[in-house]
Amino acid sequence: MKINVIDRDGKLHELDATPGWKVMEVIREAGLDIKAECGGCCVCSTCHVYVDDAWVDRLPGRQDEEDEVLDDACELKETSRLSCQLLMAEELDGLTVTLAPEWA
Repeated sequence: MKINVIDRDGKLHELDATPGWKVMEVIREAGLDIKAECGGCCVCSTCHVYVDDAWVDRLPGRQDEEDEVLDDACELKETSRLSCQLLMAEELDGLTVTLAPEWA
């Protein structure tokens, strides 16, 4: 299973993903620049990503807790998600996300 991650320099990385892992864990394990300060507990926005338009409707909707945390995110978009709230599964094979800008 694969996930495509576009880093902050615009470079595409095709990563191997394990079913059941959080997208944030896959990105962090690959050594890409994602802070994920809370370790996936949905209390910070340092794992903020933009989901590719082709994938937005294929993901489960944001829960209230994720919406609240995203309110504090930098450069929020309609496609913004916390990568710690996205679990890899076979139906997400090929998911494409872009790392959002970090806080200044």
